[in-house]
Amino acid sequence: MALYRREMKGSAKLLVIFGAVITMYVSIIIGMYDPEMMRMLDGFAEAMPELMAAVGMNANAGDLLGFMVSYLYGFILLVFPMLFCILRGNALIAKYVDKGSMTALVAAPVKRRTIALTQLAVLVSGILLLVLYITILESVCAGSGFPGELDLSALAVLNVGLLCLHLFIGGICFLSSCIFSDTRYSIAAGAGIPALMYVLQMLANVGGNAEKIKYFTYFTLFDPDGLTAGESSAAAGALLLFAGAVVLYVLGIVVFERKDLYI
Repeated sequence: MALYRREMKGSAKLLVIFGAVITMYVSIIIGMYDPEMMRMLDGFAEAMPELMAAVGMNANAGDLLGFMVSYLYGFILLVFPMLFCILRGNALIAKYVDKGSMTALVAAPVKRRTIALTQLAVLVSGILLLVLYITILESVCAGSGFPGELDLSALAVLNVGLLCLHLFIGGICFLSSCIFSDTRYSIAAGAGIPALMYVLQMLANVGGNAEKIKYFTYFTLFDPDGLTAGESSAAAGALLLFAGAVVLYVLGIVVFERKDLYI
């Protein structure tokens, strides 16, 4: 469909930008996996335990995958794909309505559901491509620098969980874009909710009395350590995120179908 191809071109620009940033961080972090650099990072963690814990960075990783989990899956691989979801989610529905361009789309002999499903496919395709690129990049960087040290099957499971998390975040952004006709409100909800949830997760990571906050953020359902260890509770958390994403996408489509576009 022409709309899908056009919107994927818009996604391509963001995918290249975020892909470049992620490439830089992933290659640098994996390249730090040597005894001297690990001691330095562990020293930072011991000197600033609360700050490092807030962004999910833990000291004394046992292997390469554990090292990657500690220094990539608490901040870098959560925040940058989340920003992609926020930017694309708003641009797919709310931006069209706000500018009045949606009039031309719905005036065409195409059902509203088809338009919504096409825009949803654009968002999901972008998330899939980004997580797939992350997986390939990690495998290549680890394989070239530390052959045979990365458990590829565990990495695949971990990134399936990461995919479920970002599909859920994408669902929040998509639903917000379908609900609000003004991009200001769409971004406020689509960006504000994920940002707030991540801040709550940072507070929970610090521990102490703040640890109870983890029950108020969906980021808790993404458990990298549990996924790499094959824990059933971690798999259940990922499944809940996926199920939640499906519910949010369906709600977004229903809202858009019934939305008054003032045409």
